[in-house]
Amino acid sequence: MSKKRALITGINGMDGSHLADFLLEKNYEVYGLERRTSVPNRCNTKHIENKINFITADMTDKNSLRKALEVSNPHEVYNLAAQSFVGSSWTLAEQTTKVNSLGTLYLLESINDHNKEIKFYQASTSEMFGKVVEKPQRETTPFYPRSPYAVSKLYAHWMTKNFRESYGIYACNGILFNHESERRGLEFVTRKITDGVSKIVLGLEDKISLGNLDSKRDWGYAPDYVEAMWLMLQQDRDFFMNNKVGDFIIATGKCYSVREFLDYSFKHVGIDKWENYVVQDPRFMRPAEVDYLQGDASKARAVLGWYPKTTLKEMIAKMVDNDIRINKK
Repeated sequence: MSKKRALITGINGMDGSHLADFLLEKNYEVYGLERRTSVPNRCNTKHIENKINFITADMTDKNSLRKALEVSNPHEVYNLAAQSFVGSSWTLAEQTTKVNSLGTLYLLESINDHNKEIKFYQASTSEMFGKVVEKPQRETTPFYPRSPYAVSKLYAHWMTKNFRESYGIYACNGILFNHESERRGLEFVTRKITDGVSKIVLGLEDKISLGNLDSKRDWGYAPDYVEAMWLMLQQDRDFFMNNKVGDFIIATGKCYSVREFLDYSFKHVGIDKWENYVVQDPRFMRPAEVDYLQGDASKARAVLGWYPKTTLKEMIAKMVDNDIRINKK
């Protein structure tokens, strides 16, 4: 029996690399879409680099996406590529829109032309809920995006639904709440904290500069969440389409503030009072803040049998310990 083939956009990002790990363990043939750079940025996929079929393409170049589908001829496509740093989306609003919104449209159109039997996963985001109108947020909660990033993702989310309803494509949105891992980029607040804590305990730095400490998030562990992505595309096609199963929220259901994340991170290295090591910097404040995100993943538990396996404290311990190992070198 031939292997299942999967195409992952954003293969070298945090989620893309964890998903590649997961699919390789499932004996998939994995194709990874990456942009052309003079030196490929494969830090997150270095350990599996020889097991991935890399394809050079760009989300803003429709022809390259068509060719990627022709080369990989996948059974499943996971669209994880994005300009994903919310803070930069105000200054890079046009690029964010082109990659996140139009890129998704180009990929959906290419799938519709190439092979409608391909199952498609779109990485939606809890940021679309923005200024939340109910707590916790469910699949039926109205959206209220508060950043160019969230607006761009909302376009992609609705376009995915539109292609499902218009063309009968098995296209599923995963509305993932915040999820992190040791592979998270250093510009994101969670990794900024764990990296900063590791440098403080090693005597390399004495401060961490952050923005809003009072925002609250539903944080999970990325390797748990990529399993949910896969499960979304394993449903029977007729069941998925005929029962209008739709999209899924993936979350832990628990909410913590940035202050609590700091508390757990510093206590992991034996520091009880983190206030002496953290300064608030106006540069890291958002023009429009998202104060509270908490997801209800009841539907994912009921339909997919998915649940988070890793607690926040366990995830933070993994991240801090990994950053200590990195910064000791």
